[in-house]
Amino acid sequence: MPHTLAAPVESRLDLKKSVFLGLVAPVADRPAAQALVEALRVRHPDAAHVCWALLAGGHSAAVDDGEPGGTAGRPMLDVLRHQDLDGVVAIVVRYYGGVKLGAGGLVRAYTDAVAQALLKAEKIAIRASVTLVAEVPYALEGTLRRLIQQAGARLDEVGHARAVTLVVTLPADEAAAFRTAAGDACHGALRWLAPPDA
Repeated sequence: MPHTLAAPVESRLDLKKSVFLGLVAPVADRPAAQALVEALRVRHPDAAHVCWALLAGGHSAAVDDGEPGGTAGRPMLDVLRHQDLDGVVAIVVRYYGGVKLGAGGLVRAYTDAVAQALLKAEKIAIRASVTLVAEVPYALEGTLRRLIQQAGARLDEVGHARAVTLVVTLPADEAAAFRTAAGDACHGALRWLAPPDA
């Protein structure tokens, strides 16, 4: 099951006079990741490199920002993949200290900067969710509301017309059991409707 991060986390790695400042952060998409990268460029105008990697919603990126090809962005991306993360950007700001590290040294430094930040990060499981729309007679609204609360589902919207319509969001893997329990509790008086965006 993929995970994302609860909050941004930073790390610092000093290696042969170079400083590697790592940041891992939750992001929704590539534009959000690029905005964070640009913010770090502004915050660190004297940095030699601002390398980054992204995994978000099926999109990925690996940017070496002037380091030798494959020594920064790709290893950082591999760390994110290895930890089964999604909706996460990893950024490393490098201040060059005058001592060359070689390709292997760079790969290790960028990998370690990201891995150290991830060690301190709180990971949150990403669960797919579904939206269900139920219609019940007024007399059963309380019953269905209690079931929604017991299931830990989110009640998004309630409409009152000739019947009560409740829009509910819950984890996809719990939807079938919830539908069965709701149907049983309402003794056949519940109707499932198509979600608004279906």
